[in-house]
Amino acid sequence: MGSVKTPTNLTTSSDTPHEQFISSRGAYDGHILHLRVDDVRLPSGRESVREIIEHPGSVIVLPVTTDGEVLFIRQYRYAIDRHVIELPAGLIDPGEAPADAAVRELVEETGYQAGDLRFLAAAYISPGYTQEKSHFYVATGCHQVAHEPDQDEPIDLLRVPIGDLAALIRPGEAQIENAQALLALNWFVRMREELL
Repeated sequence: MGSVKTPTNLTTSSDTPHEQFISSRGAYDGHILHLRVDDVRLPSGRESVREIIEHPGSVIVLPVTTDGEVLFIRQYRYAIDRHVIELPAGLIDPGEAPADAAVRELVEETGYQAGDLRFLAAAYISPGYTQEKSHFYVATGCHQVAHEPDQDEPIDLLRVPIGDLAALIRPGEAQIENAQALLALNWFVRMREELL
């Protein structure tokens, strides 16, 4: 079996044939999400349909306190009818910069403010059907500030020592089921010395 070379520079441009836009129509306009249906021409020349959820984008924050703990939240998610452990996260408001959304969401959901905020990366969460792009941040030096919790969004705040994080994401035993939180935690565990 031959060896696999790891590319040193990946690009998103490609000469590979791809779907071409024909037309679009709105299917649903919600408060946050919008669904559109696009007609496309496939590389074979046949036509097909793509259902696209338009999304404003989101932020995910991995907050590290001045005591060396990472803040998680436990929140009920109606779509799956259960409580889920997540990192503070939320939607980017119209005209809002992702870093500003990260600062806002951290305070709103935890009552903590970052001493320093560092951008990790941005990633498309599920580009097969949505354009949602999540922006990941690490917030260090987090300390409590006065804030008014949202009475319509009850949240339990959980504190985990940095040294215990790897156990939360151990393969086959992961206690975190939120994909964005898993991604941020994996980055953090691998790059901890560089990020702190």
